[in-house]
Amino acid sequence: MEITAKTAQQLRLTEEEFELIKQKLGRTPNFNELCAFSGMWSEHCSYKNSIKWLKTLPREGGRMLVKAGEENAGLMDIGDGLGIVFKIESHNHPSAIEPFQGAATGVGGIHRDIFTMGARPIAALNSLRFGNLSEDKTQHLLAGVVHGIGHYGNCFGVPTVGGEIYFDECYHTNPLVNAMSVGIVKIGETVSATALGKGNPVMFVGSATGKDGIGGASFASADITDDSAQDLPAVQVGDPFQEKKLLEACLEVIQTKAVVGMQDMGAAGIICSTAEMSAKGGVGMKIDLDKVPTRHKNLADGQPGMKTWELLLSESQERMLLVAEKGKEDIVKKVFEKWDLPCAVIGEVTDDGILSFYMQGELEAAIPAEELVLGGGAPQYERAYTEPKYFTEIKKFEVDKIKVPDDLKSIAKQLIQLPSIASKRWIYKQYDSMVGTGNTNTNAPSDAPVVLVKGTTKGIAVTTDCNSRYVYADPYKGAMIAVAEAARNIVCSGAQPLGVTNCLNFGNPYDPEVYFQFVQVIKGMGEACRKFDTPVTGGNVSFYNQNPDGPVFPTPTIGMVGLLENINDKMTLDFKEEGDIIYVLGTITNDIASSQYLSKILKVVHAPAPYFEIEAEYQLQQKVLDLINNKIIKSAHDVSEGGLFVTLCESGFNSSLGFSISLSKTIRPDSFLFGEGQSRIVVSVNINQIKEFEQLLADIPFEKIGVVTSDEVMIDGTFWGSIQEWKEEYDTAIENYLSKEEADSALSSL
Repeated sequence: MEITAKTAQQLRLTEEEFELIKQKLGRTPNFNELCAFSGMWSEHCSYKNSIKWLKTLPREGGRMLVKAGEENAGLMDIGDGLGIVFKIESHNHPSAIEPFQGAATGVGGIHRDIFTMGARPIAALNSLRFGNLSEDKTQHLLAGVVHGIGHYGNCFGVPTVGGEIYFDECYHTNPLVNAMSVGIVKIGETVSATALGKGNPVMFVGSATGKDGIGGASFASADITDDSAQDLPAVQVGDPFQEKKLLEACLEVIQTKAVVGMQDMGAAGIICSTAEMSAKGGVGMKIDLDKVPTRHKNLADGQPGMKTWELLLSESQERMLLVAEKGKEDIVKKVFEKWDLPCAVIGEVTDDGILSFYMQGELEAAIPAEELVLGGGAPQYERAYTEPKYFTEIKKFEVDKIKVPDDLKSIAKQLIQLPSIASKRWIYKQYDSMVGTGNTNTNAPSDAPVVLVKGTTKGIAVTTDCNSRYVYADPYKGAMIAVAEAARNIVCSGAQPLGVTNCLNFGNPYDPEVYFQFVQVIKGMGEACRKFDTPVTGGNVSFYNQNPDGPVFPTPTIGMVGLLENINDKMTLDFKEEGDIIYVLGTITNDIASSQYLSKILKVVHAPAPYFEIEAEYQLQQKVLDLINNKIIKSAHDVSEGGLFVTLCESGFNSSLGFSISLSKTIRPDSFLFGEGQSRIVVSVNINQIKEFEQLLADIPFEKIGVVTSDEVMIDGTFWGSIQEWKEEYDTAIENYLSKEEADSALSSL
């Protein structure tokens, strides 16, 4: 078979990249080698259109124990000889085609990144985006994704403790499914994804290899269309029970000290794990692909054995590549035999830097490992960018032209039932939030879930945050807000923010307006992370998230972790007692820009991002931590989607306590109740501590707005109903959208 530029283009490589490959090899690649480059130089694996900008983020400092990108996930010191390992990644394209398996394998993959390093996963989170919930397609995708996340997490035994979900038209064709995992490890017991030592055996462990997701990495590096289902041979299929065994086996084999390095076989499968481990160690590998355990070798059903390129690119789940010390192969095999998992020596480490793949004794591919990987021979681009045309419409926005509605209560009723605001009860009931952990969040809600580190008094606060409408309106400011809100949620739970992992979801990077959004997001994120001393430990870039009508909103999802030295110091968001005084900390602004009220109720699409001032935000967070540590406040809940009114309702729901507040005399009432200006936190204080509380706020703007009531919701002396009535509207909104078929099909399988 003659290999030409056209062959390369069919594998989603450009003509220029084909010429570069020939130059690096000193010859024309064969088909197997070209497939390897196709997977490894895909956007999904190489970060070729993003790496130059990603390097500008703060990637070390604080409590970081490894620099960003050095290992499969971030690692930070939490004291007492323990480290926290965490990462977030996308599984958007597979979930758009097959939502159940797409989401399930996303969960499985991110957990493997954690336990490959030797850490035991203790918590999972997710960040989800879908189209209009009233549409059948959205309901189908939502039900499948939620079922997939719940099924895999529940069976695997790691609780899903938190997350977020938004609904907007731009995600109609291309939903976003971002999964995060958090684990704990003893410092000094981590394993690196590095191959070392000439002659050391290279071992395949875990599930047998099949034809799942072949070409998945390059598929994830192309736009989604209505015909995309035909472009992927098979979405990966996950087996959470097999992964549970793999987890225990990997953690056990690490304790034998026989392991030199280990890496998950994720995107691009064997070629990716062999290339990255070899390049990191400055070595090569000689691999006999005949020895890879497979599910497709002259089976009775007539399926042929797998070809070389299929073995290289298969993305079958629950698999690891492991380098062991020579002579200790039997120690490793014994562990995996105990857990009834395939384990085979498939090759050895070499000192020539070349990946040599053999089939039936014939050399099928020979590629320098360094030429395949990010930071090595993979191309790095910096794309042209230009300010989006829609900015012109945003600049025309004038709040004074928006009429203040006469019936504020009616607006509030509509607002609290919006799917992006309303209770996610229908979703989280499908997740087991308690399995296998000391999660303390269930009965005492806090802005960020808090998980107990077993054997200690420490608590880990975790969150995922991004309001993509803000980012669409102003990518620079919107990205800063995403980081700030994540930190604010951590702080409102009583924890100190530690570090960030991110999942950067954008449209096609070759679109100059999309690339403008990306560049500005990186700049804003970097500034905010430096301010909050939360270095970026790693993450994921997902480009090519497009609908036929254009790209999704730029969605830089921020995963953040924080530390409570004593979990008993956790702060919750719920009001505690009738008669407590309610305050808003931070500046209340005359601002409805990019709010759910403006965009969803008033249907004004183009508006600036809401008020945000990073120094004011930082000072507010420091003050709230002081108040919590000194036990001055009884609850803390940040003001976010839906504005102050929704925040107050959410503070009242858990203990069935209402509130009576007075409207501002200087702020328009819809801005006061529904505006989403940032850097505000609602707190409640015992009436006997008011004087001490206010004295501590000398340098922070604040406003006393009302009092906690036994049940009633009162606005400026007008009775707006009971808190239970508002809770009913809030709790049932999403269920009321769903068709009976979708609701029943998801719930019946639990």
